[in-house]
Amino acid sequence: MPHETYDGRAVTRRDALRAGGAAAVAGLAGCTALPDAPVQSGSNGDNGSDGPVAVASFFSFYDFGRQIADGTPLTVENLVPTGLHGHGWEPNASITRRIIEADAFIHVGGEFQPWADRAIQTIKGDDVDTALINVRKGIDLVDLAATLDREEEGVGAQRGKDPHFWLDPRRAKQSVDNIADGLADIVPEHADAVRENAETYKTDVLDRIDADYEAIFDRAERDIVQLAAHNAFQYIGERYGVRMRPLVTNLAASGDVKPADVREAEAVIRENDIRYIANGVFESQRPAQQLVRETGVEAYFPVTPYAGVREEWVAEDWGYEEIADNINMPTFEIVLGNGTPADAAPSEEWLEQWRNFEPI
Repeated sequence: MPHETYDGRAVTRRDALRAGGAAAVAGLAGCTALPDAPVQSGSNGDNGSDGPVAVASFFSFYDFGRQIADGTPLTVENLVPTGLHGHGWEPNASITRRIIEADAFIHVGGEFQPWADRAIQTIKGDDVDTALINVRKGIDLVDLAATLDREEEGVGAQRGKDPHFWLDPRRAKQSVDNIADGLADIVPEHADAVRENAETYKTDVLDRIDADYEAIFDRAERDIVQLAAHNAFQYIGERYGVRMRPLVTNLAASGDVKPADVREAEAVIRENDIRYIANGVFESQRPAQQLVRETGVEAYFPVTPYAGVREEWVAEDWGYEEIADNINMPTFEIVLGNGTPADAAPSEEWLEQWRNFEPI
């Protein structure tokens, strides 16, 4: 697509937008016009927002990106507003504009976030010079769980594959490498620092989380977890040899719970003497509350596929690591029966906040 010229130089689509051409993307997103919260960003180096910017379509990879860019002039932004789940959110056109203005767009691969797919089509179709960083490149995906709704078979890198690979810390390491490769191209003068940060993060954070998860699941006498959450945790089960039983059989954090799903959960709870279940932080609490009322379950506790953040997590600067440590790991200890909730919870305050927690 021909670019306009100004003072004899080429002007990119991003230049035009920065000069006030926002109307050009008013219809590009093809999404509902939901209000957008302030963008969560990690600013690195001395140049702040005047330096290059990479935007991410999903919280986990925003967090990986900001860790990888630490100490460089590159700023990484999270496009998903606080309090919302990254799979199922539909932004307005301002997000497409933000992507086009950025130097790089970190995304989860095709057929996972429709709005991100549309933005990528715009970038490619209009010859926009925003670099595309696919975090899923080269990652082996597992088959969808048998419980998955069949209409969702097309979601993922290819038909019949589960896209939630980042819950497996070992697969997440490949996404860190993918992000590092992309960001190194954006700030080539800092490429060594970018790749060193990536190696440090893989070793100090992802390998450590992997070992801690493995220890939790190895201690468990039970090999099944009942989730009153959506079908996003299969990679945890595949990695650590545990059967994850989602109540909400959609890949996204939405969808109805069918009576047959509740009956099946009731049978699993009864046959395995399950007293505690896990429930999605950003999902409805009603199914979990129903199981507490109608079965032997005493309480539900929080779990999340690292797809969003709460305001207090942002205030505490929590990332993938802190969410694993403070949300998922204590809950898996409890629901696997590795001790009473009082024994497994990090603190009394945690137990008070998260036992049968209320929705956001």
